[in-house]
Amino acid sequence: MWSAEQPFFIPLEAYFDKAYHAITGTSYTSFKFEEGVTPLSTVPEVAAACVIYLVTIFGGQYLMRNRKAFKLDFLFKVHNLFLTVVSATLLLLIAENIIPIVWNQGLFGSVCYQTSWTQRLEFLYYLNYLTKYYELIDTIFLVLKKKKLEFLHYYHHSLTMVLCFTQLIGSTAVSWVPITLNLCVHVLMYYYYYRATAGVRIWWKKYLTTMQITQFILDLGFVYFCTYTFFAFNFFPFLPHVADCSGTVGAALFGCALLSSYLVLFINFFRKTYKKPASKPKQN
Repeated sequence: MWSAEQPFFIPLEAYFDKAYHAITGTSYTSFKFEEGVTPLSTVPEVAAACVIYLVTIFGGQYLMRNRKAFKLDFLFKVHNLFLTVVSATLLLLIAENIIPIVWNQGLFGSVCYQTSWTQRLEFLYYLNYLTKYYELIDTIFLVLKKKKLEFLHYYHHSLTMVLCFTQLIGSTAVSWVPITLNLCVHVLMYYYYYRATAGVRIWWKKYLTTMQITQFILDLGFVYFCTYTFFAFNFFPFLPHVADCSGTVGAALFGCALLSSYLVLFINFFRKTYKKPASKPKQN
């Protein structure tokens, strides 16, 4: 029988914990994100990672300018298959934790109550944050294959890593919304790249960008609402609002600004890539 506490009928988390214990020797329930203690939990570490990333890709472009492009098809397939599986696993584990919270506390509670930021979700959010470092390899492949580097690509890759860091520091309960939507898109996106590398023509490529745009619209709907109710409750109580919303001012404002920029850039990318200019009428 279905229940909110076990929405997928089998205890995915229990199996995951066994696998995690076999690899690390500890249970994931002992994890706690601590700034300055947990790896990659400080501003200097994140800033250094961004600088190293940018130096590597642009330095790599310079070194590759007079060299032949590498094929790397097998490695690229493995890379994309790995990210497809990782994204799907994280999506299911986070959903298994979020569904009972939404069921018991309601949608508002799940995005605003501090109790929605649980130890288990914090651990899964941290794992998602770590995948953002691994995803930087996407750009390394582009450099070695001598593909064009779009500003949107390296802007999005580097700053999504920063976004995940700020939300971990800020303990924003609404984090599950952009994270789960992003994982849904990534499951399909990395699967597409895996299949396309094998030479398979995927008819729904165009809709990946549409999904990303839809993702950011939904993200912003939730994030703007949570930010508004936080500021109204704490600073402008005369404004209509529901209640307080957990998180820090810095995390809220950075999330709103960055996700807004993503939406603008992805819409512009879609327009340039898929909208053909109208043909001029023939002159007699």
